[in-house]
Amino acid sequence: MPAPAIVAEPKWDRLLTDRGERLAAKGHWKRVVTEMRERETLAASNGHALQRLVLAYIIFDRCTLAVAEHGLVIEPAKDNPKAIARLSIYYNAMREAEKTAERLEAQLGLSPGRRGKVGKVSKKRERRAGADAFLGPKG
Repeated sequence: MPAPAIVAEPKWDRLLTDRGERLAAKGHWKRVVTEMRERETLAASNGHALQRLVLAYIIFDRCTLAVAEHGLVIEPAKDNPKAIARLSIYYNAMREAEKTAERLEAQLGLSPGRRGKVGKVSKKRERRAGADAFLGPKG
């Protein structure tokens, strides 16, 4: 059996300042990479897409907490009579992170509906024939 594709885990401490988010990112990374490796869909070229997926998960979680804490709607400023209530910027960011995660999950074959559309990573096989030993190396 060939060695699994190597995809280096990002240095989360350079990308995330919160310790809890770094631990969550490590967990997401391990879960997704393990799943892709088991399905033989993991390739070195997936590295950055996986990083973006994990960061989308983290941003989604971060914004979800902010919406839960501050509410879905930002109340208008009391001193401005023309001000209106607006959707929270965290809610909008949460929706964008959700869309990004869904798109990347589909591209990587992680969503159940797209699993069959993602092919296994082809492994290079060196073809050998019995005459190779007699004829010597090509070239």
